[in-house]
Amino acid sequence: MSGEPVSPCTGTCTLDPLTRLCRGCARTIEEIMAWPTATAAEKHAILARLAELGQSVSVRSK
Repeated sequence: MSGEPVSPCTGTCTLDPLTRLCRGCARTIEEIMAWPTATAAEKHAILARLAELGQSVSVRSK
């Protein structure tokens, strides 16, 4: 892990009612709210979860 990661926010801030994940970045509301004060390690952990999630399921509903 190196440096401060960039936010995965895409500007499409809408929570999916079924998955409870943001349709733009796939974060939970708790992850979104925690991002500004999270440590670099915590941010990297969130990004790792997003990468894993992206490989296993699609979180964006139509």
